[in-house]
Amino acid sequence: MKENIVNESQFVKIIESSVNKKVGLFDQSKARYFVRSMYAGAMLVLATAIGVYAADYINVGAPHIGKFVYSFLFAFGLLFILFLHQELVTSNMMYLTAGTYHKFISPNKTIQILLFCTLGNLIGALLAAFIVAQTGAFSHLTAESFIVNTVNGKLGKDLALIFIEGILANTFVNIAILGYLLAKEEISKIVIVFGAIFMFVFLGYEHVVANFGSFSLVAFSNYQAEVIQLLPVLSAWAVAWIANFIGGGLVIGLVYAWLNDAGLPLHD
Repeated sequence: MKENIVNESQFVKIIESSVNKKVGLFDQSKARYFVRSMYAGAMLVLATAIGVYAADYINVGAPHIGKFVYSFLFAFGLLFILFLHQELVTSNMMYLTAGTYHKFISPNKTIQILLFCTLGNLIGALLAAFIVAQTGAFSHLTAESFIVNTVNGKLGKDLALIFIEGILANTFVNIAILGYLLAKEEISKIVIVFGAIFMFVFLGYEHVVANFGSFSLVAFSNYQAEVIQLLPVLSAWAVAWIANFIGGGLVIGLVYAWLNDAGLPLHD
């Protein structure tokens, strides 16, 4: 009877399979793992770019509506990452923490992969942002541009606020990931992802990889943003990363790993 209960945990099965794939690729080909991580960072830049451009376009005729459109379009970035099997550090925080709890991966290996994936996400975001910032859509940014106001607002927050919002941001992101993993129908997966991502983006919460992209788009553009200074940017990224780990790794990953311990009558 106990064996049957253990086998019913779809969550643990998914975590074990996913962690084994990530560890296998990381150990076998760090170059390929790094490229998958770079592409994840780039996907969020592309989603940010179309979102902020659309927001500016729409705000001309319908002020304040642009934020709704931006939040909606940004969600495509996570869908691209999920459907194209790319490596995003904020979702890996959930996978690898849950995998560590169930002893599918060592804590040391978890830290290695998270840091390596973060670097890949950052390099991918920087490269994509540099290229996108040279295009016509970003050639005339002003102080009124949606992305400039967004980045100014983010870098104007104190670190304590970034910390709180970073926890909440990756809680939403990993609600989206869990829904994607556990839902049976493709349309259900898409709706859950769009819902959760829209919520955190519209609330303006702090997602470290999204911030890699948005800050870099402004930094590489023609607009000279006074708030883009190295120390504040690095501090905001570092605090958001730690907070994202708490939200995705502990609030979602660790808790759901514990909820799905073997021998319980209810599993996800």
